[in-house]
Amino acid sequence: MAGEPEERREKRFSRRRLLGAAGIASAGAVVGGALGATRGPGSSSDDSGASAVLASAALSFYGVHQAGIATPAQDRMVFAAFDVTASNAGELREMLDRWTVASAAMAAGRQVADTEAEPLAPPEDTGEAVGLPAAQLTVTVGFGPSLFDSRFGLSSRRPAKLVELPHFAGDQLDPQRSGGDICIQACANDPQVAFHAVRNLARLGRGTAALRWLQLGFGRTSSTSTSQGTPRNLFGFKDGTNNIKAEDTAAMRDFVWVGTDSDQAWMAGGSYLVARRINMHIETWDRDSLRDQEDVFGRVKLTGAPLGMGHEFDTVDLAAGNPDGTMVVPANAHIRLAAAASNGGARILRRGYSFTDGISEVTGDLEAGLFFICYQNDPERQFIALQKQLAANDALNEYIVHTGSGIFACPGGIAEGRSWSSPLFD
Repeated sequence: MAGEPEERREKRFSRRRLLGAAGIASAGAVVGGALGATRGPGSSSDDSGASAVLASAALSFYGVHQAGIATPAQDRMVFAAFDVTASNAGELREMLDRWTVASAAMAAGRQVADTEAEPLAPPEDTGEAVGLPAAQLTVTVGFGPSLFDSRFGLSSRRPAKLVELPHFAGDQLDPQRSGGDICIQACANDPQVAFHAVRNLARLGRGTAALRWLQLGFGRTSSTSTSQGTPRNLFGFKDGTNNIKAEDTAAMRDFVWVGTDSDQAWMAGGSYLVARRINMHIETWDRDSLRDQEDVFGRVKLTGAPLGMGHEFDTVDLAAGNPDGTMVVPANAHIRLAAAASNGGARILRRGYSFTDGISEVTGDLEAGLFFICYQNDPERQFIALQKQLAANDALNEYIVHTGSGIFACPGGIAEGRSWSSPLFD
């Protein structure tokens, strides 16, 4: 708290951390038969097979990198952006300390606090995840450009590569769904577990940070591991076939993780997150012919193969032509414009989800689309350059509109005994 001696504050946080973070599972480990580390009584063992066991397991919160970036993409996501309302840096630091302890506990499948509830006080955990497994919950934090203004003395800590995203052609951004001082990405294989994480962090931040916007996602739209098949987006096409996979350590090093040469040492091992809320004109798309749909993407809808090829993972031949002189993969096809070969070799790690938010009050159509998330170590060279080309030329633009946006610096992973406040203030 403000004015409290640093030594006393650190000792108090250390005691709290010791209670809140004990028993964290090792990275990727199956804990107690996968369901041993749970949030409370009422759980039963899962005998539906190895895949169900893994889907229920607890993942390590601590490590060289933050969980939730290279982690195999889970089934559900809750993304939240916050405006910091604290009056001083001490309050911000205290909140990040509380968030760290709570996130470590929830990732391990436990309640936010292990202490016995006080009957005359509000519970320290909201309770909706009691009895549910950890469900591979990951909680990832990022800091937006606006956090590094003059309010908290952090101006000198802003990474040079944390740049504001420019306005792209066709953008119709809602300010209430864009920006934010801090973001939280919670992913899990159970929607209630992911929601519980964000709900409790918002509660613990009350008075220090206020929710600016929130997005729920279902049905991952890319695979981040060779162990996963390629999923389909709401247009029915396989999405992210050529995505970077976590097992490709060279690509992760070259395109995702920030190196030790960063101008801010605290970003080493971290990454830059870009989030874009993309509304899909589903009803218009559904009236389009199959041939046109395939030309828009540059892939065969059923198999995911590039046009002119037979299998999903066949190398795209961007030079192939038809007898009439046209290109097999059209000049404005999404797959051509997004290819690394069309962007100076630059690649990104995609980690998006589909979303539905009811019915549009304006059109009466479905309010649905893609909540696009990507990670990279140089936003200008990677996402910004790529999106400029897509915004100007992509045939897909007839069927989509970008309505929300944000960029955040996600620091490297933290060790036990440290906090999300450490990169900013230590």
